[in-house]
Amino acid sequence: MSFTEFRRNYLTRPIFKAAKRALPGLSETEREALTSGDIWWDGDLFTGNPDWRKLLATPPAALSDEEQAFFDGPVDELCRMLNEWEINWSRGDLPKNVWEFLKREKFFAMIIPREFGGLEFSAFANSEVVRKIASRSLVAAVTVMVPNSLGPAELLMQFGTDEQRHYWLPRLADGRELPCFGLTSLEAGSDAASMIDRGEVCRAVFEGREVLGIRLNWSKRYITLGPVATVQGLAFKLFDPEHLLGDEEQRGITLALVPTSLPGIEIGRRHLPAFQMFQNGPNQGRDVFIPMDYVIGGQKQVGKGWRMLMSALAVGRGVSLPSLSAAATALCARTTGSYARVRKQFDIPIGHFEGIQERLGSLAADAYKVDAARRLTCSGLDEGRKLSVISAIMKVHATYAMRSSIEHAMDVHGGKTVIDGPLNYLGDIYRAVPVAITVEGANILTRSLIIFGQGAIRCHPWLLKEMLALEEQDPDKALEVFDENFWGHARHGLKNFFRAWVRSWSGGRIGPAPDQGKTKKYYRRLGGYAAAFALVADTALLLLGGGLKRKEMISARLGDIHAELYLLSAVLKRWQDEGRRNDDLPLVEFAMERGFATIEDRINGVLTNLPNRPVAALVRFFIQPLGVRRHGPSDLLTRRCAEILLTPSGARDRLTGGLFLGRGANTGVADLEQAFELVTRCAALQQKLREGRCRDHREALEKGLISDADAALLQETETAVNRVLAVDDFPAEELGESNFSATAEPQAQGEPR
Repeated sequence: MSFTEFRRNYLTRPIFKAAKRALPGLSETEREALTSGDIWWDGDLFTGNPDWRKLLATPPAALSDEEQAFFDGPVDELCRMLNEWEINWSRGDLPKNVWEFLKREKFFAMIIPREFGGLEFSAFANSEVVRKIASRSLVAAVTVMVPNSLGPAELLMQFGTDEQRHYWLPRLADGRELPCFGLTSLEAGSDAASMIDRGEVCRAVFEGREVLGIRLNWSKRYITLGPVATVQGLAFKLFDPEHLLGDEEQRGITLALVPTSLPGIEIGRRHLPAFQMFQNGPNQGRDVFIPMDYVIGGQKQVGKGWRMLMSALAVGRGVSLPSLSAAATALCARTTGSYARVRKQFDIPIGHFEGIQERLGSLAADAYKVDAARRLTCSGLDEGRKLSVISAIMKVHATYAMRSSIEHAMDVHGGKTVIDGPLNYLGDIYRAVPVAITVEGANILTRSLIIFGQGAIRCHPWLLKEMLALEEQDPDKALEVFDENFWGHARHGLKNFFRAWVRSWSGGRIGPAPDQGKTKKYYRRLGGYAAAFALVADTALLLLGGGLKRKEMISARLGDIHAELYLLSAVLKRWQDEGRRNDDLPLVEFAMERGFATIEDRINGVLTNLPNRPVAALVRFFIQPLGVRRHGPSDLLTRRCAEILLTPSGARDRLTGGLFLGRGANTGVADLEQAFELVTRCAALQQKLREGRCRDHREALEKGLISDADAALLQETETAVNRVLAVDDFPAEELGESNFSATAEPQAQGEPR
């Protein structure tokens, strides 16, 4: 008997039996979700020993000449056409000329190949367009991003038949058809697999002839573009009670393209999502018959809807909401820095107060980090990958950064952005945050169950192989495959244990790192945290097994670590791609220091809550012997990041590039940009006034301290600043009549009041 046979029969077999008892079987839906999408840099991080050369060799995200021309031309023109206040508070929709412009310029066809009349833009171009539009109008951005995200076009390109692609894609590209997608229902939100929307295979007369098809009944809600769509992608559970397709009655989740003009469809009512007037609403279908060739991909794709959805979502979710979030974080950073420079209290700019600088530092670093991760994700997508785990990371953590940024921005602006009106450039972002956090997979569930739950299985170098071996029906083959992968896992775990120990005890000073100058130390430390994460993850999986998915707080912390490793990798990659500029280095350092503190906090949280206390204590001894050592960026570093937002510079422009800042439009942001430019130009003149103890430029002119031209510039600056500080007010009758009566009953003289 060979050693391998001895090991398999006497060591592996008992472990195999125990694992089979401990791990619940995979449902078909779980199997499809776990095996959909691709693994990329997220998998490298999970090994505990990421290959930095692979990361740095990834081509930077960039626009082609054609994409740049579209960005500078039609996108900029669209932004000048938009007025978010009128859309949300007067019109209740995009103006008709904007809808026509969107169709004519093929904004709805960015992902459709040229052969079908689309623009065939890269994921990065799609993202850049959505980001710029979102900096002007969230309603327009959502309207544009939905047809280019989880919708019929992406599903048709991945799974449609040739006939479906040649019929539908040209019509979607030129705007003859406007798509939506119906997934969510009353019973099925984040747990989409629990939907009760139903289709039954049957034969019926359609357009004058009897055909094989499906009789549908559904009730969907939260459907963006639903009230105006002409064709709806529809997810439903398919049943075959007459066995017209085969022996199975329950055929599973299926996707179809359903023209909204068919008899039995009720459509047109609207939801009002956080007072954002993009088209969104419920719809229902009652005994709606469709031919079998309306199923996306035809009859061969029946029952494969969940896998199709996961694959499409892996692409769209990595672009749409991260782009919107990147716009919000960058706009919050730029406007808040500008406002803090032009707004004075106690005769000094409020940006000089450390309480304000604390917010500004965080705003600057968040904008840098989110956009770095967006760019890296687009690079991965543009290489043809469907990044299921990374798209979940991006959706959750980009929208959380969006929420944090708007809260900081509102804190600094105070009453300026509390009062609604055309001059308030942050109010709609504030209202829209819950929408972004909820759609395309609610953040709570995605963070608690998906990022690590799916990430551990997909990204771990051995775990999925072991699980699939346990599912193998042939017992001899199952044992053979499990034996090979289990001991591979054991060898990997042992190597990672020593790796994590050495790197942790050396304080991140030992480990491979590329020659990246001032950031080399961060590569080493990040590699050390990757090794520690891999060890902690394996420990949690070993101790909790299949029960880990019920320990959602532990799973969420592990997911946070995995996410932070990815986001910080993106920060280092961005600094490399943009030429390793020293003036951007404070942003890199802030992001890394805060990220390291988050990782250490989450590791501590996992180890504190593992049920096997001796094992947890032993792991802590090897990777956190001195407890949590990182506590975030220093005050000095925070002030340096804040200064980037308070001063005109290349770093500030790179941080907030690609936004629509009001050029050619009468907007509050345009007013703020002008005031910031004038205030910074007048800094030396303001210093003269202070040194001369002058109250204003008029007194300085009388004393001969400044010239007439200087006085004119200071007057122009004062006017511009006052325009920025102004807030909107409205005639009382526009906001509704008051029920208050000022009439008081007469009082007797001497009566106490």
